[in-house]
Order: sequence, then structure tokens, then C-alpha cells
Amino acid sequence: MKSPDIIVKTENLTRQFGRFTAVNQVSIRINRGEIFGFLGANGAGKTTLIRMLCGLLKPSSGEATVAGLDIKRESEKIKQKIGYMSQHFSLYNDLTVKENIEFYAGIYGLNRKQIFQKQNEISKQLQMEPYLDSRTSDLPLGLKQRLALATALLHNPPILFLDEPTSGVDPRARRSFWELIYQKAAQGTTIFVTTHFIDESEYCHRLSIMDNGRMIAIDTPESMKKRYKKKSMQEVFGFLIREKGI
Repeated sequence: MKSPDIIVKTENLTRQFGRFTAVNQVSIRINRGEIFGFLGANGAGKTTLIRMLCGLLKPSSGEATVAGLDIKRESEKIKQKIGYMSQHFSLYNDLTVKENIEFYAGIYGLNRKQIFQKQNEISKQLQMEPYLDSRTSDLPLGLKQRLALATALLHNPPILFLDEPTSGVDPRARRSFWELIYQKAAQGTTIFVTTHFIDESEYCHRLSIMDNGRMIAIDTPESMKKRYKKKSMQEVFGFLIREKGI
């Protein structure tokens, strides 16, 4: 049986800000096409970890590779291999949906023909067609999140980093967003997602739980529930934070 293709790997990855340790010796392996989740409260270190893996923040110590590229020496190359969606909406509110797509497609180096093709493809896939000429500021938050995802997918990245992508949206929009995540994973895209919604952890193929910058558990949601004899991830999370958290 063929072994999994590891596309993200870290060894004792650590980031300190002065005396504060935001990420503390995290070691993980993420397989190609996997939906890998990081669950933790705000301030657990999830965003700092994602920023290091995206080449946006240098680690204080430890090693990591993303798509075979070293995050310390090849951060600019990594940015061409990934799609990144931050937890805060970062597109241009004064532009229309179509203009935002065209702007970011240009940044990724797509030509006019490619931009037209990707705009049609992604707007149809994400059900954004009726809103292409709408000003972004007028969209509800759920549609803004879809647009942010659309721009992250324009260059067909093999790895997609989503930092709390459903924060602030209603439950229906959250379910719809996760359907899109599953579609991309089924097509072979590796999804790295952080969340503080415990119910969303059930949607991940594998999951790591973070607390105070440390990784305190890693496994499939089902295996975690069996191991700790709990009925839900809510119970697992509460147990681990009480038993292993600081």
C-alpha cells in the first residue's frame, strides 16, 4: 500500500514574541488532500502557526517545509504554492466582486484569457454569479467569505490555508462553506483550517487541539472520542484542556 504523500511537515516549530511563546515546539505531518484542523480558543497559537507556514512570519526555532519548500529560506516560493485566507476580511470593499477577482488574478500573474476563465469557473463553483457586479461592501459576511476563498483559489494552489474562515457567519453559511472545503479536498487540494468552533472539528479528516501554543492532542475526531471515552468533541476538548492545559 502506497504511503501518504506528506505535503506539510514541522519539527519543534516555535515562535516567541519577547518572553511570550505563541507556538511551542509543534511537530506535525499533513498529507496531500487532507483536511487538517487546528482547534483552540482565541490566543491558542493557531494564527501564528499558520502565518509561519505561509512564509509570512519567521520561526524562532524549529524546522518546517511546505510543498517541499523550507519556510525559512524559500518563503517567497511558498507563497506561489498556497492559497491563504486570513481570519479578517482583507479584500477591497470599494471594488465590485468582479474587480476584486480581476485584481488578485493579476497579482498572481494570470493573463486576460486566464482571468476570464477563472472568474467564470470560480464564480459558478462558489455561486457568486449573481453578485459579480455588486460592490463588495454591500455583500453579507457569508458572501464576503466566499469571495475571499475565490481569490485564494485563483492560481489553483495545491495547499489552502484557512484561518478561522467561518468566524462571524451564521450557521447556514458555515455549513455551505464547509461543503466548498470538502469539494476542494476531493479534488486533491490540501486544506489546513483553524477554528474555535468545536462542532467544526468533526468535519476534519484529522485534528490537532492547541492550548497556550502547545499541541496537546492529534488524531481523527472519531479516534479522539473513543480514546477519551467521550460522546462529542465538545467533551473531548473540555477534558483535554482541564487535564493537559496550563
